[in-house]
Amino acid sequence: MTKAGTRPGRRSRPGRGLSLDRIVTATLELVDEQGIGAATMRAVSSRLDVRSMSLYRYVRDRDELFDAVVERIVNELATDPAVQLRPVDGWRPYLTDMAHGVRRYARAHPHAFPLVATRPPTAPWVNPPLRSLRWVEAMLTGLAAEGFSDEQVLFTYRTFNSFLLGALLLETSAMTLRIPERHE
Repeated sequence: MTKAGTRPGRRSRPGRGLSLDRIVTATLELVDEQGIGAATMRAVSSRLDVRSMSLYRYVRDRDELFDAVVERIVNELATDPAVQLRPVDGWRPYLTDMAHGVRRYARAHPHAFPLVATRPPTAPWVNPPLRSLRWVEAMLTGLAAEGFSDEQVLFTYRTFNSFLLGALLLETSAMTLRIPERHE
């Protein structure tokens, strides 16, 4: 046997270098192109040129894979230069910039956005579209630092998420209807 457990004269197996990151990337690309229904384990593995069973080393099932896709999408906020983790110039610009950032990721992934809205959250009080404990905690802490009472923080968090989620579901649904070749 040689390095990496291959026999001399044999090619390495396809999928070498497979990682959760590559799997999530391929899944999100597939969803963006063809819709959620197209993202089967078989289709993802085919896109990666690996056997379907190879994916199960990284995720238990399709649900866990979709959870990872949601995490990837929501984490796009962290790389959005217009979105601050906490208020810097007051709570109004903070919430406005946050809403615009969430809208950008929703519009970038209109076929995947329903996953953000419907996947079970990591904690029962985490509401979409933020979906991330990091972002929710930052919002709650930031609003409190801006002088909001506990009641006002909770009301603002719920109102912000509910309004934004509803508006973005309508907008992304309309987007997917205008792109008939990308339906489920």
